[in-house]
Amino acid sequence: MAHHVQSLIEHYGYFGIILILVGGIVGLPLPDEIFLTYVGYSVYKETLAHIPALISAMVGAVGGITLSYYIGYRFGLPLLQKYGPKIHITEQKIDFTRKLFAKIGPGLLLIGYFIPGVRHLTAYIAAINNYPYKKFAFFAYTGAVIWTFTFITLGKVLGENWRYVGVYLSRYSIYLIVLFLILMLIVYFIFKKRNSPK
Repeated sequence: MAHHVQSLIEHYGYFGIILILVGGIVGLPLPDEIFLTYVGYSVYKETLAHIPALISAMVGAVGGITLSYYIGYRFGLPLLQKYGPKIHITEQKIDFTRKLFAKIGPGLLLIGYFIPGVRHLTAYIAAINNYPYKKFAFFAYTGAVIWTFTFITLGKVLGENWRYVGVYLSRYSIYLIVLFLILMLIVYFIFKKRNSPK
């Protein structure tokens, strides 16, 4: 992984970061968090500059999520059902994300990046459900900034130990998913209670 990413960054620079993240968000099976952590490690080694790396990552994530929204808006659910399985987007993942989006749409757009298998679907589902673009952009783009900043910073702080992120993600990802879902449900019920008629 590191060798391929290093070669890509050497050949294409910051543009390579954008390309990988656009592809990863749209649905290609790429280890986005590990890639972002490696970018942070490259910042630590000073082979990449911190601010341009962050901006490139944010542009890539925003570009990918916007492209996903457009594809969902333009072609709808049938395209996702037909071609999704070829890039590991299964019917079960689609159904799960649709149900979750119906309950906590804005929050899911915000933190869906952190949930493996969900971040690839949130924009498609938002578009298919005719979620307004302005609201989509506010939550999805904010989430892109938080996500890219988090993992690039982790890579920079961990330095030579950046690979531990991949180890812990593979080992504890299910617990992270459950934790995020619990947090989202808490936020949902608090929001619902505050907005319910007195």
